[in-house]
Amino acid sequence: MSFLGLGSSAEVELSLSDSDKRKKVDVRNDEGKKDRLYLYYDGETVSGTVHIRPKGKKLEHQGIKVEFIGQIELFYDRGNHHEFTSLVQDLSGPGMLDKETNFDFQFLHVEKPHESYTGANVRLRYMLRVTIVRRLSDIVKEMDLAVHTLSSYPDINSSIKMEVGIEDCLHIEFEYNKSKYSLRDVIVGKIYFLLVRIKIKHMELAIIKRESTGTGPNTYNENDTIAKYEIMDGAPVRGESIPIRLFLSGYELTPTMRDVNKKFSVRYYLNLVLVDEEERRYFKQQEIVLWRKGDLKAIRSQRDPVTGTQRSS
Repeated sequence: MSFLGLGSSAEVELSLSDSDKRKKVDVRNDEGKKDRLYLYYDGETVSGTVHIRPKGKKLEHQGIKVEFIGQIELFYDRGNHHEFTSLVQDLSGPGMLDKETNFDFQFLHVEKPHESYTGANVRLRYMLRVTIVRRLSDIVKEMDLAVHTLSSYPDINSSIKMEVGIEDCLHIEFEYNKSKYSLRDVIVGKIYFLLVRIKIKHMELAIIKRESTGTGPNTYNENDTIAKYEIMDGAPVRGESIPIRLFLSGYELTPTMRDVNKKFSVRYYLNLVLVDEEERRYFKQQEIVLWRKGDLKAIRSQRDPVTGTQRSS
């Protein structure tokens, strides 16, 4: 992958040492489009080569460096980037380049504690940044990388049981098989109608993503309906039960993220909605935890899906 410095006095290209065998994934950028990026995991080494080709006869500089950066960008505060990881490697002191020159770099066992994420109001990104320091204006080129956080199976994964009720009119119990799901899991459950004295027209189950940014009175909440699943179309009767089976793999989901660097959170909820013949809506919401299950070969370190703390294999 290369990033060319058109219009500057040098062309800069970044290549990764294992790009021929490293997996790529789609990551949404801040314009809503998807970029195909090389995928890394926590603890993996990031290494490669910086290629610099002077455009003129020579390129004078005050030094060359490469950085590995992890940062959070809040869209309502675009002037400030909050870096949580910053590593620097000097490639050259002040000097002059009169021909194409290559510089190898290596960041060993880099800690990458958070997953790459782009939402409605926040972006968490990792990148390599090459800077050629010059007297008037620096030449700066960046290369974005994707990071996935992997978790081991939760030790405790209890089922969810809840009730929806209106006194003397409606009493429904619903049950889901567990409260923590991997991103390619299946939500299995059942709804029991114990008392039905109102005319229900239909019922649906939705997955809601809630992105929270900021703190205290300056908290912004953005709700996004990721999926809708029609459970029933028509009036149920007392004693009836309806099974639920919702496959998560078909939806664009991320792991649950809680208080990432004290800047943002991403939580997921199951939202059960009943609509009667007079278009009145009754709903019940329950939070679920999503986590990313990885190939055993890819898991270099495992993290708890809720707290993000290190766990043994």
